[in-house]
Amino acid sequence: MSADDIASLRYVGVGVPDFSGERNWVTSIWGLPEVALDGGTAYFAAASSPHAYVYRVRAAKEKRLDVIAFAVAGEAAVDARAERLAASGVKLISEPNRLAGPGGGYGFRFFDIDGRTVEISSGVAERSPRELNRGESIPATLTHVVLHTPDIKKSVAFYEKYLGLRVSDWLGEFMCFLRCNSVHHCLAFLPGPACLNHVAFEMRSLDEMMRGTSRLVNEGVVLGWGPGRHTAGNNTFAYFLAPSGNVLEYTAEVQRIDETSWNPTVYTPSPDITDQWGTGSLYGGGPQKLGAPAPDSGLWKPPPV
Repeated sequence: MSADDIASLRYVGVGVPDFSGERNWVTSIWGLPEVALDGGTAYFAAASSPHAYVYRVRAAKEKRLDVIAFAVAGEAAVDARAERLAASGVKLISEPNRLAGPGGGYGFRFFDIDGRTVEISSGVAERSPRELNRGESIPATLTHVVLHTPDIKKSVAFYEKYLGLRVSDWLGEFMCFLRCNSVHHCLAFLPGPACLNHVAFEMRSLDEMMRGTSRLVNEGVVLGWGPGRHTAGNNTFAYFLAPSGNVLEYTAEVQRIDETSWNPTVYTPSPDITDQWGTGSLYGGGPQKLGAPAPDSGLWKPPPV
């Protein structure tokens, strides 16, 4: 591990055609408070996260993944990471500079191996997190993002080499889970055309995840798969469709691991590995209900903000 290693997943940004509808849904239904609005870009925090914001929604002509942002320890780490990427031939979108979003900060952006925009930053002003109370069935934190990629091994190697992420587990050669800290995964890859699979938010507890699942279903939100429990990461899950068609997950009890003793497991993919309880498909749900992956319109095109 080095001084410029990634400390945490900071936020995920998406572009959507129905900005007003998505913005209202994220705060009033999904449960992320809006902390800033700048024209056609809205920023949302999570109650128990110190990050200035964890999710960003921008008005766009087509649905797209805008940016995945990671935090590092300081400005020196930002500069070191940018220099390392540039020297290795990774295409930088911007050099390290002062950031204009809520909380400010210092960072830069680059394209990953598939053309997604990735941001590395530090010094973003933190907000005061709070402990959620019993019955508050809203997300406590942002926990991970899952992506489709045409070549999983190449994508994993890219994020290992250039961002210092570590492999936690594999599902055969079908799915790989990567971490940047003790949380089992902040990033994972599945096969398919380069695009977003889902963004996951961790709840305070399993009880709150179940309360949140009930609340969303009663609001008419499409429950695509769940509730259930995965094996890799041992986390519970419930996947929903946002109005934009993006998939968002309520999860709980994501495994925390000991870096000094952890050895990755290669699980043989099977229904009881992807869903230990076997409950995710009781009501006709499953990954297929969440829609087929399609190439992202934002590849190799940095968002305007």
